[in-house]
Amino acid sequence: MGIKIAIGSDHAGFDAKSERIEFLQEKDYEVWDCGTFSKDSCDYPEFGKKVAVAVAKGEAEYGVLVCSTGIGISISANKVKGIRCALCVNEFTAEMCRRHNNANVIAFGANVVSVVEMKAMLEKFLTTQFEGGRHERRVNKLMAIENETDD
Repeated sequence: MGIKIAIGSDHAGFDAKSERIEFLQEKDYEVWDCGTFSKDSCDYPEFGKKVAVAVAKGEAEYGVLVCSTGIGISISANKVKGIRCALCVNEFTAEMCRRHNNANVIAFGANVVSVVEMKAMLEKFLTTQFEGGRHERRVNKLMAIENETDD
């Protein structure tokens, strides 16, 4: 197996998550399903955190998250130190979050984008390399913001 990817969703993203797992496995990615495991109502922060912690600890190289809008689950992931989770809505944002921001987690809204669009964005996310250079300096500044309360 190749690259390991942690994936998670809440109940609203369960179907899309399940389809993404199948897609990733077909592409020979190793997939770690962090839940949820049903369509029963649950709380997205739990699964955003599980995926983000797996990536932050190096247990997975990338993370994939899905909730109804992608907003809440991406916010929860970004609370974990070392995570740069990008909520993506098209292939351009999926490409640029890797190219310029070195995002290590991608989030989708199951009620915002189609499964076909998610597939294309995920493919773009996983095949785009970080450019480095001036973007490395910016990512370092971004990561230094953590826990700051004043300028």
